[in-house]
Amino acid sequence: MAETIELKVDGMTCDHCVRAVTDAITGVDGVTEASVDLDAGAATVRGKGVDLGAVVAAVIEEGYEAAPQAAS
Repeated sequence: MAETIELKVDGMTCDHCVRAVTDAITGVDGVTEASVDLDAGAATVRGKGVDLGAVVAAVIEEGYEAAPQAAS
């Protein structure tokens, strides 16, 4: 079953940033889809067996801050 991870992403300022974060996330094993919202500073990640730490590390490696969003 696919899972969904919501991330807070800080440091994005433009569409290039969105593409960089999206590419970083989709490069992580198990990720099937990533949706990044510049205005909200957030990313939604979908996949199966996705390692949250690997997703966060991939975003940080691109130069942005990332952390799981708190459940509302």
